Amino acid sequence: DNSVVEDGGGMYSTESTLTLVNCTFTNNSADTGGGMYNTSSTPILTDCTFGENLARYGGGMSNAGGSSPTLDNCTFTSNSVEFNGGGMYNLDGSSPTLTNCMFMDNSATSIGSAGGGMYNESSSPALTGCTFTGNSAGSEGGGGMYNENSSSPILADCTFTDNSASSGGGMSNGNSSSPTLTDCTFENNSVISNGGGMWNYEGSEPTLENCT
Repeated sequence: DNSVVEDGGGMYSTESTLTLVNCTFTNNSADTGGGMYNTSSTPILTDCTFGENLARYGGGMSNAGGSSPTLDNCTFTSNSVEFNGGGMYNLDGSSPTLTNCMFMDNSATSIGSAGGGMYNESSSPALTGCTFTGNSAGSEGGGGMYNENSSSPILADCTFTDNSASSGGGMSNGNSSSPTLTDCTFENNSVISNGGGMWNYEGSEPTLENCT
């Protein structure tokens, strides 16, 4: 239940190498990074939970300034933003590493919002064994994940189920974003217009191998 006007409702980290284990961020609010805001930082998070945090950008977590946190077995549930990145918002060359993390029931609520689960802008995170389920976004798309401005995340053994958006129910890739996906599954995602599973536009060229 912490609140700030600008960044980092629960925690603000700058040029830091924090280690967090079994920590919970709940009902915090901020303009950016409702639960946690990282800039030029490389925190390590294990078994942490981000739930019901609110922000305009990055409901659960926001990473900026080249931040590259490492997250293992973390959960982002029911976080909400007005614009982009209900669960997580990555920008300015930030490339977190996520293993066995879950993004569930996060939302980007305004008409022009994007990236219900995760929003990447000029950022390329690496995800292994992660799940995106029940996330939703507005007209810009990407119910599960939205990638833009040459974002090229690498995903392996990830699952996108029951996500929804106007376009790109599971994933939306725009502005020369070209993610690489291996052994990933898209199931029961829905849209109003383009790309129930995945929507690619404006020079985006993803690579998919053994995906369903």
